[in-house]
Amino acid sequence: YESLGIYVPGDYFKSEQNDNGTYKCTVIDGHVGNYSASNAPIVMPINTAGYSAQKAPTSYNAKEVKDYTDAGFIYVNAGCRGREKGGNYSGGAPWGVTDLKAVVLYLKFNDDTLPGDSERIFSFGHSGGGAQSAILGASGDSELYTPYLESIGAARIDRNGNKLSDSICGAMCWCPIISLDTADEAYEWTMGQYTTDGTRGTGTWTGALSDDLASAYAKYINDLGLRSHNGRPLSLEKSEDGIYTSGSYYDYMLQIVEDSLNNFLNETSFPYSPSSDGSSDAGPVPDGVSLSSDVAGSSSGTFRTPQEYIDSLNGDEEWIIYNSSTNTAEITSIEAFVKHCKSPTKDVGAFDDLGRDQAENELFGTDEYDSLHFDSIMANVLKENADKYSEFSDYDSSKATSYANDLKKLDKFNYTIENRSNMYNPMYYVSPYYDGIGSSEPAKYWRINAGIEQTDTSFTVETNFALALMQISDVESVEFNEVWGQGHTQAERKGSASANFINWVNECMSDESNFFLDDFF
Repeated sequence: YESLGIYVPGDYFKSEQNDNGTYKCTVIDGHVGNYSASNAPIVMPINTAGYSAQKAPTSYNAKEVKDYTDAGFIYVNAGCRGREKGGNYSGGAPWGVTDLKAVVLYLKFNDDTLPGDSERIFSFGHSGGGAQSAILGASGDSELYTPYLESIGAARIDRNGNKLSDSICGAMCWCPIISLDTADEAYEWTMGQYTTDGTRGTGTWTGALSDDLASAYAKYINDLGLRSHNGRPLSLEKSEDGIYTSGSYYDYMLQIVEDSLNNFLNETSFPYSPSSDGSSDAGPVPDGVSLSSDVAGSSSGTFRTPQEYIDSLNGDEEWIIYNSSTNTAEITSIEAFVKHCKSPTKDVGAFDDLGRDQAENELFGTDEYDSLHFDSIMANVLKENADKYSEFSDYDSSKATSYANDLKKLDKFNYTIENRSNMYNPMYYVSPYYDGIGSSEPAKYWRINAGIEQTDTSFTVETNFALALMQISDVESVEFNEVWGQGHTQAERKGSASANFINWVNECMSDESNFFLDDFF
């Protein structure tokens, strides 16, 4: 995996054929638009769905790279390890991002030889790739990665003996599967508490566990210290009609849903036909990446008017109050939105599965263990509520023991599960709640998009991350979009993902002093 392909616009170099069939390339002073070989941005795709591996390219694929090289960018496609280990190499966290950091260090070590400006590196990815783009962007120069980078021989100093930085300039993250330390709890607070189906059934111990995880998430939010874009403290309060479904944080998340719908109404031309997979006009999907059809309750068919579309969503109850004269809508509650558009598709333990069966369990495996538990909050909930759960006939007391034991496991560098979870948690580096605040050099530019109707994760995780980034003084730009009518895809409010990403990079490069915020803030 530790190899890469570098794709350069033809105007940046000249080539001479050697006698053995290879070519000698020389960088020249050519230009593509506003860029030259010396100042061109470098873009790095991270196509690692489910935290899978990314193989380095073995050939030239014009369809993959042409949009970027036509824009004057240097396109660097690098191999990196995934959640699986191999016969002769370790896998899982933090090896994927370690490999990506080694790429950044390689580019900076060879900055005077290779085309492109290694201080202008942008990563971009979707799902697990979006997560690793976020981690790479947030964890620049984190000392936690030092033993891993040294073990693979990554460049650490330049030719003059100066320390190299593995920080990057910007990160694009579509539907990032992040905040794995609290993702189980976020899933239950956002979605799980509003259903009694399956493992959340009434009279089951896992149903009680779902409620307890939702309550634990409220405590986390109240300790997190988030503020809205205008500085208002965000917190949750106890409520009579749900688990901590009141307070400024709840109101803020409800507003996110409402603004997402109103952006859609303002920007969509009718007649309108939703796509079958909840995706946008996002361009070609990278090889090996699947877009799940997880838009839980979206309407199908063709709708002639906004009113007709809203009527189809309301169905059996009016949870969207629509004003046809202003073409705006109000959402009555998060519960109503979830029941109609975002019903959970994962069991309790959506990421740290009770049976260690999720991809994320494999992500935290070691050389000795293929899959391990990693959620310390769930481990504490299981321990503290053991007596309550034991009153249910289906209770399995071995689960609490499994979580407690797994959290003690160490990897080859004696890093704990908590250490590795921190390394793969972008919030660890940007939120004062965590010890990692101030221990890294986060990217200056961020663009975070998600389909608000995806059921792969809670929409709180990317929202929390965007809000935390906005509180970092060295972060210059955060563009954040929750996209209505789309699920787990390269979600865009309009246009294609590749074109919008290219335009965003150009904006960042044209005026680095701008602070871009999404329209609904």
